[in-house]
Amino acid sequence: MSTGTLALTNPPRIALVMIVRNEGATIARCLRSARDFVDEMILLDTGSTDDTVAIASGLGAKVMNWAWRDDFAAARNEALAHSQADWNLVLDGDEWIAGDGAILRQAIQEQAVDDCFVGRLPVKSQLEASDGDGGIAALPVHFTSWLPRFLPRGVRYEGRIHEQPQSDLPRRDLQVEIGHDGYLPEQKLRKRGRNRELLLLALVEDPENAYLNYHLGKDFDVYGQFSEAIPCYERALRSVQTGQGWRIDLIVRILVCLRALGHDDLAYQLAQDEMQNCQQSPDFFFLLAHLNISLARKNPEQARGKYLPMARLSLQFCLNLGERPDIEGAVFGRGSHAATELLALLDQSLAL
Repeated sequence: MSTGTLALTNPPRIALVMIVRNEGATIARCLRSARDFVDEMILLDTGSTDDTVAIASGLGAKVMNWAWRDDFAAARNEALAHSQADWNLVLDGDEWIAGDGAILRQAIQEQAVDDCFVGRLPVKSQLEASDGDGGIAALPVHFTSWLPRFLPRGVRYEGRIHEQPQSDLPRRDLQVEIGHDGYLPEQKLRKRGRNRELLLLALVEDPENAYLNYHLGKDFDVYGQFSEAIPCYERALRSVQTGQGWRIDLIVRILVCLRALGHDDLAYQLAQDEMQNCQQSPDFFFLLAHLNISLARKNPEQARGKYLPMARLSLQFCLNLGERPDIEGAVFGRGSHAATELLALLDQSLAL
């Protein structure tokens, strides 16, 4: 595996490296957010038919054209080949630096030659409120994914889709918040179906790949195709390791899909089976509270004696855990305001 090559220049140079296609609506936001923190901006355009190239060039980016080959890793690696910088910041067109980008340079300024790393950044994906919190809270909703996006020179990608940098170097978390709005309705509509064909092609080559099945499930899930998502998630669950960082998000997403399809009993059984593995997740216990409330409605004779007290206990557990943005897929609010508001509504119903 690639280990990367550390800085040869002093101070070390940073490049923003992107692959883009038809990102005219958002590319200026991304480039403007990053340009004060990097030394150059490199874009590989894979066939835009809008004004992406003109906007990027006008903002000072170096733009190359490249014929799309149904392979994200190949495109990432081609873009990286045009960078001579010591470090490469990798962003997508619907992302932007929302936090303090100066942390990137601070992290590498005194970097020792034998202390190289791959930097993981918190990508905060915006959601519609109804997607993230069951319609309870009015505050903005987002979930956090920690992704390896700050790479030393020489690190390259593998994977037709949901590609990953291949390196034995340690991962280091850098608190540089990256915004992402690709899951909002307008963006989802524009990109619908973009990745599914590639996921299916990749799964032909590796049908039991847990990570690919997880992402295929998400591709169905985010468009409300819950019955199609569940078999993908189940295949992922069969082979994912217990300690894998995204496993909790997988369980939570299965619970959401089962509830959406009215399979509360199956969801409840899964929650019981997986509770021990999800003890640190406010998302899991927030969903468990909703599940108990649903079961209380279906089984009114057991509502006050079983399901509603369990819902209350689950919400209290959410608040005890607090927000956990370090957990993959954690939705903001489920360890704070969303749990508080649902608990208040539950207490009102119990008081009647």
